[in-house]
Amino acid sequence: MKSAFMAGLLAALLVQSAGAAPYTPTDDQTIVQALPNRLDATARAQRKALASRPQQLSLALATAQAAIGRARSHGDPRELGLAEAALAPWWGLEQAPPQVRLLRASVRQSQHDFATSLQDLDRLVAQPSRLPLQVQAQAGLIRASVLQVTGQLALARQACESLTDARFASLGPALALPARACLAELRSLSGEPREAAAELAALAKQSPDDAWLSLLRAELAQRMGDSVGAGSRYREALAASSGGDIYTRGAYADYLLEQGRPADALRLVEGDDAESDALLLRRAIALKQLDSPLLKPVAAALTARFEAARLRGENYHAREQARLALDVLGQTQPALQLALSNWAQQKEPADALLLQRAALAAAQPGAVEPEIKRLVQAGWVDVRLTHATRSAKP
Repeated sequence: MKSAFMAGLLAALLVQSAGAAPYTPTDDQTIVQALPNRLDATARAQRKALASRPQQLSLALATAQAAIGRARSHGDPRELGLAEAALAPWWGLEQAPPQVRLLRASVRQSQHDFATSLQDLDRLVAQPSRLPLQVQAQAGLIRASVLQVTGQLALARQACESLTDARFASLGPALALPARACLAELRSLSGEPREAAAELAALAKQSPDDAWLSLLRAELAQRMGDSVGAGSRYREALAASSGGDIYTRGAYADYLLEQGRPADALRLVEGDDAESDALLLRRAIALKQLDSPLLKPVAAALTARFEAARLRGENYHAREQARLALDVLGQTQPALQLALSNWAQQKEPADALLLQRAALAAAQPGAVEPEIKRLVQAGWVDVRLTHATRSAKP
């Protein structure tokens, strides 16, 4: 009930602000917007201590790591700025301490600066004898993730396989499980989805309350056309993560929208984090499908946010912008251009589906047909790509 009230209040505020003239405060003390404060007592103490001792590396690392964790959980990019600020004394150093380079690579990964992220990660994995074993493992996992997101699947497989070396045995399941899951997910993109599903199911038995594993299984089931299994796994992921982080809720909302359940999707994306870009986008799509009068101010708010990001020089919103143009605003040509721009950056299953949907909506399937054929020939399995192609034929 509280979440519904808050969502209604947000909508009302957006309605009031839609179409209003830009407001410039006349006094530095004027409060323009009250931002959510997610810092607990420990985080506040860390930041206060770091302000007085900015050169203390261990304190800076702990503060940055906590900020990165909050960014992933709540989808708030400002947290990445806090992490960068905590590491400021070492941020621009080419030979920064290994732990700084690891966190710097993680921040840049989240900002979709994949090439620069890989520069730090490549240097880290190239000098294993100089690094603590745990730093090596974390660098290897992030590197595998970046390589996979950017479509370098063969290199990603090598990165995952390296994490199964005997030298990492002392780290136990904390590394072995994600390394095996990494390999399984790559198998699912290389023509072996059933084998990958079996491997992930076996890993889930070893770690039954792992939200990340449930999410991987849900997304794979969705690509294989098992909508019932996908729904069950998404619900497991939500339960295992105490209601789900931003990514889990967004992925489950996408599933619900695909299933023609916009009202359920709308309820899922309400709550304390409803103003995050990812969840606000799903809210707009659900409102569009429901033909709701609340859509206009939400779409306007998203458009303004993406324009502000562009003015700041940020370039990691192309997927969300393309979906806004395609699924909410009905702007098919801009949607296709944005989907192509996004595909040049990242190549995950959601990006391939968006690319094809945008091309079909713009009546330009030939613009992406060679890329989709290449994926299929490489063993990429996603029944949604086939369905989209068939539904577009007369």
